[in-house]
This record gives sequence, C-alpha cells and structure tokens, in this order.
Amino acid sequence: MKKLLTIAGSDCSGGAGIQADLKTFAAHGTFGMSVIVSVVAENTCKVLGVQDISPDMIKQQIDAVFQDIGTDAVKVGMLSKSDCMLAVAEKLREYRPNNVVIDPVMLAKNGCPLMQPDSMDTLIREILPLADLLTPNIPEAETITGLAIHSPEDMERAAKKIYAMGARGVLVKGGHADGDALDILFDGERFYRFSETRIQTKNTHGTGCTYSSAIACNLALGCSMEEAVRKAKAYVTTAIRHSLAIGKGCGPTHHFYDLYQNGLQKREGN
Repeated sequence: MKKLLTIAGSDCSGGAGIQADLKTFAAHGTFGMSVIVSVVAENTCKVLGVQDISPDMIKQQIDAVFQDIGTDAVKVGMLSKSDCMLAVAEKLREYRPNNVVIDPVMLAKNGCPLMQPDSMDTLIREILPLADLLTPNIPEAETITGLAIHSPEDMERAAKKIYAMGARGVLVKGGHADGDALDILFDGERFYRFSETRIQTKNTHGTGCTYSSAIACNLALGCSMEEAVRKAKAYVTTAIRHSLAIGKGCGPTHHFYDLYQNGLQKREGN
C-alpha cells in the first residue's frame, strides 16, 4: 500500500485541510498520515480562530513519520506563518521525499485569511522551490506573481513565472474564473489543459485540498504528472457534482461517492 503524508491545517468541520486530505487518500486506496501545522476552528460559514502548532512540534511530527514509515508522496497545504514554513522546509530538505505537491493555501472558502500576508516572501523563497507541483488557484497565482489573470493566456504566463521561481511543475487552477473550469499545467516544457463543465453549487468547501491530495495519490500510484492531474480533475469533479448540503454555508464535497458506488478501482501501483 502506498503511503501518503499531508502537512497542513486541521479543519474541525471535516470538509477541508487535514480531514479532506485523509479522506482523499483513503478514497484512492492509500495509507494516510498527517502532520498538523495549525488547528483551525472553522465550519461551512466562517473561521472562528486559528492556533498554530509550535515549529518544534511540527518538526517532531515529520521526524516521527520519516524515521519509521516513510512516504510515497507528500501533500503540503496550509502554512500560516513564516516559522511554520521554515520548520516544514527544513525537514523536507532533510528527508527529500518524492512527489511533493504543495497547495499554497491563503484564504478559506469564505474568504477568511489562513496565511499571514507577511509570510509571502518566505513561501516563495523556502517552500515554492520544494514543490514537484505547486497548485495555486487564480488569486493565489496573482499574489505569488504580481500578475493580473483574466484569460487562459494569463494563466500560462503566471505558470511560467512560478516555474522560474523554482517549482518543478505548476498547475494554475481556474475555479475562480468564468465559464468552464479550466486548469493549466506547465511542466517546464509544455502546457496541458484540463477542462470540465462548471457545476453550479455552493458546496465546494475543501476542493483545493481535495484536488491537490488526489494528484499526490496518483503520483504515488505511478502516474505521470499529466495523468495524475487528469485523474485528480475527474475525481474532484465527481466529488463536487455529488457534494453534500451539510451546514449552513458552503458544504463539503463527497470524497467517497465513486468508492461507494463502484468500490475501489484497480489502480496502477496497487
């Protein structure tokens, strides 16, 4: 069984963060582990509070995983401030895991900030170069690059600029744009486009976490980067199409819909 690690924040409402990552890992037939960087008191409507874990404890959690079990892929999500980022960067450089997918989470679905603005330089300098794949949405890509993104061509320009900053692959996600949900992958040589018809639902809490985790799973299972993104795009689209009207705000996606309908599919690497 492939072993997946998520390094991220905990969402007590279960739709995003560590909880979404672990559900996605399980839905792909992999063994999930977690390093909690921040505890977030949030629900489908708002973020009530954030308490960060100390950098030393973050590093000890990472040590605990790598000194015993190891990983086949790592997903990195919410990193709220610079000292958290530095702790994670130190340990990723020490253990040098394969298939590192980094989702540069900046805002919760309801718009509440999850990363301190003064941490952006640390994210770009310390975290971004560790990514085999960085998965910003359009607002995150704009913040990282300073570019305004209004078209697929703008998405490509942003992806190339982020690649030049050190990420080995960049997936700019178009969920915040109008029209079909178009994502663009740049691997340093060519662009790949992945498009699905936009699903009209407010229940999209945790889609970014889920998408990046699914990509990490597919990489661990032996897929190429292009195939990993294609399969993850199909997975998250199904999860959104069958999203759950839970809570009073933006409900979660259905991480296990396909599994409940069809059982665990035979996957390369299993």
